[in-house]
Amino acid sequence: MTTTDRSVLISGASIAGPALAYWLRAHGFTPTVLERAPRLRHGGYAIDVRGTAVDVVERMGLLPAARRAYTQMRTFSTVKRDGRPGIEVSLALFGQDESTPDVELMRGHLSQLLYQATRDDVEYVFGDSITEMTETAEGVRVSFENGAPRTFGLVVGADGLHSNVRRLAFGPEERFRRYLGRYISIFSVPNHLGLDREVRLFNTPNRLTAVYSSAPHTGRIEPPLPGEETDPGANPEAKAIVAFATRREVPFDHRDTAAQKRIIAAVFAREGWEAPRILREMWNADDFYFDTVSQIHMDRWSHGRVTLVGDAAHCPSPMSGQGTSLALVGAYTLAGELAAATGDHTTAFARYESRMRGFAEQNQAIASSGLGIITPTTRTGIWLRDEGLRLASRMPGLARRADPVQKAANAIDLPDYSSPRRLREGA
Repeated sequence: MTTTDRSVLISGASIAGPALAYWLRAHGFTPTVLERAPRLRHGGYAIDVRGTAVDVVERMGLLPAARRAYTQMRTFSTVKRDGRPGIEVSLALFGQDESTPDVELMRGHLSQLLYQATRDDVEYVFGDSITEMTETAEGVRVSFENGAPRTFGLVVGADGLHSNVRRLAFGPEERFRRYLGRYISIFSVPNHLGLDREVRLFNTPNRLTAVYSSAPHTGRIEPPLPGEETDPGANPEAKAIVAFATRREVPFDHRDTAAQKRIIAAVFAREGWEAPRILREMWNADDFYFDTVSQIHMDRWSHGRVTLVGDAAHCPSPMSGQGTSLALVGAYTLAGELAAATGDHTTAFARYESRMRGFAEQNQAIASSGLGIITPTTRTGIWLRDEGLRLASRMPGLARRADPVQKAANAIDLPDYSSPRRLREGA
């Protein structure tokens, strides 16, 4: 195996990319992480690390720090159009309390932890993107928007739903993206409702307006290095979530934030409760996120020396709540299989996909239950959702045992790639 074969270019520095870099470095590879954004993306919305993914974070030595960033969310409640209370349930019903092994934290906090765990011995290149990839006898010749061309042994797309690597290696996104009939937007707003570790939501048919506030965190999880910027998004007062259902897709450019905000303003112009105030605050939000609720379905995740991990390969959609966990487990598995195959990418990619495909599919399958909870399409659907939550709150033990998310989150066994024998045998 040549030095070039041990070099791996990873496109994407959110969750899957830095996690993969961590494990590749641990196995003796030389990863380079490329990120289109000019710097690490801070802030973001709440994400979950569940089931087997908790074991991955623990094996990285990051679980104590992740638990310190726990959102501590307590309650979930609904409101009427005029603000009158509807139902209220404990989020412990959904496994979101400190008595469970799972962890909910802000996406930016987890991304920061992964970056801090890798930045000293992994090359990060910010503010650049891949424009062309050509496989040669030596590896993959990669051209960039800004940097000079380089050759890497392998290239991994860890660049999300709208993966640039997937587009270049496999073809247009439209071939693989499956629209689930919803759009979702999340952004920071002032905590004008005085929420304390709680979620409040208001529904009309096909529409959701929600606000939540997690436990406060004062800045970074650890002090920044000299010269680094402070994190303005680490302690947002609250997050607004707006979502809507529509059978037909609404055309938009996923990089045109102003146009996306205009879509939200038009769709929610007549909504009640806090919608008018949320829309006013939206125009000032610098962490605005908007996208379809979609999944990625592919027959294969690798092509030659190029492969995909996380949402780029098998996005389960935000409605599954499992995108982060899939990314962490996938990164661990891909790096481990490359080590087990001593860098033979053909063997490693096949084993990686064999281990991960069923796990990914089970987690994609649970997204439909999230659609019904977040955006019921009829008034009857809203009533049934609320009554179901009331019933579940009276029988929390039964609700936990029947939780499809927990079953999907634990539907894979992690190999021990640290064992030399297992590395040789790929066990």
